[in-house]
Amino acid sequence: MTTPDGSGAGTATAQPPWGSPQSGTLPPPEAPPLPAALAHLAGGPRYWLPEQPDRETATPPSAAAPSGGTPPTAPTAPTPPAAPPAAPPGGFDVEAVRRDFPQLHREVNGRLLVWLDNGATTLKPRQVVEAVGEHYAMGTSNVHRGAHTLAKQATQVYEEGRQAAADLLGTPDQGEIVFVRGTTEAVNLVAQSWGRANLGVGDEILVSAAEHHSNLVPWQLIAAERRARIRPIPLLPDGQLDQDAYRDLLGSRTRMVALTHASNVLGTVPPVAEMTALAHRYGAKVLVDGAQAVSHFPVDVTALDADFYAFSGHKIFAPTGIGVLFGKRELLEAMPPWQGGGNMIDSVGFEETTYAPVPHRLEAGTGHIAGVAGLRAALQYLAALDREAATAYEEQLTAYAMAALATVPGLRLIGNAPGKIGVLTFLLAGADPMALAGALDQQGIAVRAGHHCAQPALAAFGLQAAVRASLALYNTVEDVNSLVAALQDVQARSAASAG
Repeated sequence: MTTPDGSGAGTATAQPPWGSPQSGTLPPPEAPPLPAALAHLAGGPRYWLPEQPDRETATPPSAAAPSGGTPPTAPTAPTPPAAPPAAPPGGFDVEAVRRDFPQLHREVNGRLLVWLDNGATTLKPRQVVEAVGEHYAMGTSNVHRGAHTLAKQATQVYEEGRQAAADLLGTPDQGEIVFVRGTTEAVNLVAQSWGRANLGVGDEILVSAAEHHSNLVPWQLIAAERRARIRPIPLLPDGQLDQDAYRDLLGSRTRMVALTHASNVLGTVPPVAEMTALAHRYGAKVLVDGAQAVSHFPVDVTALDADFYAFSGHKIFAPTGIGVLFGKRELLEAMPPWQGGGNMIDSVGFEETTYAPVPHRLEAGTGHIAGVAGLRAALQYLAALDREAATAYEEQLTAYAMAALATVPGLRLIGNAPGKIGVLTFLLAGADPMALAGALDQQGIAVRAGHHCAQPALAAFGLQAAVRASLALYNTVEDVNSLVAALQDVQARSAASAG
């Protein structure tokens, strides 16, 4: 890889510990049986997918004898995938970015940390750490309600954070940005305020089967209260949302469609703009959970035409406890307050209380001021990067990682939808997910194991738990190689003990 001083070939990559001639040959992986939860897919191909040969009757090209009756050649070892360059000319320099993240340079269990738990939370660049420290060390003050200098300075930083969030999401109106604790609170706010005012008996809320619990449970709560109905949008075997089923589910009773912009367990990026346009034909609103999307690719809520869009700061290199809800102004203005208290009022009396304009009407109490300072720094940091180049780098690294993991015998990758983000959820034959994550931790590799707060998504594939390695823009080919080597080591030790 390119060295920190810029020397070295930008496209050179270290020889990975897999796929070498000594590694032997691997049989082609067998397709897992179709889980019962996906039985609705047995009817045939979908309109956007090319026709596939019948698995029972089609002859694989490698098994067919060539003309003249020559026996087929033996399968060859997997070809190592092409690796993304470390520093494309004039593009994204991953080594320069890594220098800004102090935690990437610490050791865990005697090994340099390989952080592959970005789906749970991203690491923080020094600029964010310094911004939070600066607020507490020199700029501590409440916002909006003070006339002194520090109150004015804190308010300026706070509102600049709001503008930075508006810029990130592509809305020209910073009044459409509501600060919340995170995506979970954002969805609860919409469900409890918009939902209570607009849902009634028999109304329907469509929720994709790929959703994080944060974009399902709040809808279940308000649906039970309002006697509405949750209807799931099913998945295809590769992790895509079933668009034919979605079209069939939409109807005159549909009031809300809750969609992930990128699945935290499958990596799937649904066609949100197209699905939103369909929902709007029926007069339904659309809430998009962007928690896993905003750090991976540019987002434009205007182009998506989303009614609501939410994300968490800690998954876009900012502190925990701060997040953003975007809502179209006309919807926010029609929503009654969810919580009451300071900051959200205009005037208060025992006879009558009037409320502040949006977004403050939906921001009761003192906000996470230091969190907003950190969010502002994180979004400024991200804006200073070449986002298109960074996204291209991540796409290349994801493809590299998927191909690399495919060389590990006994590994089953869950979700391979086209265009997925770098979420690599998998099982290793004979290995308990939690035990496997613990074994990887002993080699300094941080991954996540469990149900990933997305139990319906895993259940669709007949699973209760899996291991997840998730990539961010500071991960490298070496990180992927370390993961693959560690998995092969775990597998080898397991085979040796079994023998």
